Amino acid sequence: MFDYTVQSDRTVENVIDRLNESLKEESFGVLWDFDLSETLEKKGQGIDGKYRILEVCNPKAAKEVLSHHLEGGYFLPCKIAVFEKDDHTQIGMPKPTELIRLIDDESLHDIALDVESRLKRAIDQSK
Repeated sequence: MFDYTVQSDRTVENVIDRLNESLKEESFGVLWDFDLSETLEKKGQGIDGKYRILEVCNPKAAKEVLSHHLEGGYFLPCKIAVFEKDDHTQIGMPKPTELIRLIDDESLHDIALDVESRLKRAIDQSK
């Protein structure tokens, strides 16, 4: 599967608060908290439920990726989606290890694996 997604009984807002803290513990910062559902509503294209996308970054890992392969920046920053589905909150991301495979550079695998492991821990601690 290309993604890592878990379910929570917490609200979207509560998950986002917890996620901000757990990301800090994993040395990631939130660059942008995009409220997609609110933006679509303003454009007359509302969706059912809340949908937020966090763009997150670990500067050291980003530098390592870009130092090996500038096109690795196509996958930066990492995205974590938090949304309502079937009366639950879903927290998920595309797996960095799956994305980085699109670049044929084996030297990036270990970096992607480390990023993925830390983001999974942050997500798991937030649910």
